[in-house]
Amino acid sequence: MRAITAQQWMQRALARPKTDFPPPDALMAVLDDDGKFAVRVTPGAREEAISVSGGKLQVKVRARPADGEANAAVLKLLAKSLGVSTSRLRMLRGATGREKQFQLSD
Repeated sequence: MRAITAQQWMQRALARPKTDFPPPDALMAVLDDDGKFAVRVTPGAREEAISVSGGKLQVKVRARPADGEANAAVLKLLAKSLGVSTSRLRMLRGATGREKQFQLSD
């Protein structure tokens, strides 16, 4: 049996679980004809998550809402879950609030 160092043990113990995303089809179902969709954001969450509820995406991010960090984290998480680059997503409104609207471009 191979011994591990204290640092390796801490890295394994503190590893964060990977975010489970809903299927891309479920995410695409909330888009309207123009590719717009509503998002409710919870910044400073314990773990990152995306869920679909009532025709709206609910996104939880660890980043705090300071200096646009939470908005950037939401953008990255949405792009990853949809399987697109961040340049294809654009925030239309809600830069300073929890209720946001995004658009997915072709």
